Amino acid sequence: MQVPIESQRPRRRWAWPIAIFVAIAVLGVFYAKWEPYYFKAFSAAATHTLGKSIVTGSASHAPAVGFQAALSYTVGYFKDIWIALVVGLLVGAGVQTLLPASWLYRVLGRISPKSRALAVAAAVPSMMCTCCSAPIAVSMKKKNLSTGATLAYWLGNPVLNPATIIFMGFVLGWNWALLRIAMGLVLVFGVSWLGDRWMTRGAKLESDALPDVTPPQDEPATFGRFFGTLGRLVVGLVPEYIVIVAILGAVRAWLFPAMSPSIGHALWLMVALAIFGTLFVIPTAGEIPIIQTLMQYGLGLGAGGTLMLALPAVSLPSMAMVGQQLGAKTMVKVAGLVAVAAFITGLLAIWLL
Repeated sequence: MQVPIESQRPRRRWAWPIAIFVAIAVLGVFYAKWEPYYFKAFSAAATHTLGKSIVTGSASHAPAVGFQAALSYTVGYFKDIWIALVVGLLVGAGVQTLLPASWLYRVLGRISPKSRALAVAAAVPSMMCTCCSAPIAVSMKKKNLSTGATLAYWLGNPVLNPATIIFMGFVLGWNWALLRIAMGLVLVFGVSWLGDRWMTRGAKLESDALPDVTPPQDEPATFGRFFGTLGRLVVGLVPEYIVIVAILGAVRAWLFPAMSPSIGHALWLMVALAIFGTLFVIPTAGEIPIIQTLMQYGLGLGAGGTLMLALPAVSLPSMAMVGQQLGAKTMVKVAGLVAVAAFITGLLAIWLL
């Protein structure tokens, strides 16, 4: 059957914007993630390490609180993630301007298991840290996509990152990797499912297919809109992001106590690390050398398992960015669930690892 000319025109109009978006996403992720992580996996397999901890270096404790600690951490952190951040900003701008809003809504805009699962499927190959995926999550919500899909994509990136899980298997052991996968799936799908319920504001749901918001209208894709949106993302997200990273870097000695066998197995340490690990910011897979280094000085399995989930899932900078669209209350709930899930992971680590 021949497609009417009227229905062909919208498809042709969106062909070049979609092609540009796919090129940005695929080439960007390949350059920032896939290629370097491919070679990094061989290195991890051979050496069973990913290098020094970004928090403490090779020592048992972080440097003293102060400007030098802030500067060194900020420089080291952004040296690690800046390429992925640029890709995240470009993809975020593309989500808002290069993809048909009506199509995005049909795929990811409804309160349904399908929307959440598709968002996780998109998150796994992009393999970004929580902060670099934040501009994309912000853009998803600006396009009126469901809260569940937005949270699934945002959390799925760092928590279910296949490269990180492979690195973890080579460095810490494959039992660690399996626990990460199991608890990561529970966290991502649990938080995203609850996220959809939070945003209904108590409305009675008769069907999982109920829409979260009114379907959006398509706007013309132009380079002007793309670069304007990109500029707004940079100005609206990046300055605050840099400041919070610097503050966390400055006070990391307060968040991560000097490690020794006398405190490394304490229950209070697991509680503290569940909270502080949820707030702290690290680059992709940064939790692995942090755990490995601190275990050399007496960190226990429980505290290590807690950090394994708390550190990568969310952070104060990423919550500040995503909270601009989802709200502070939602971010507090997400942080609380991450901390609880991390503590449970620590308890399971004592038993299973």
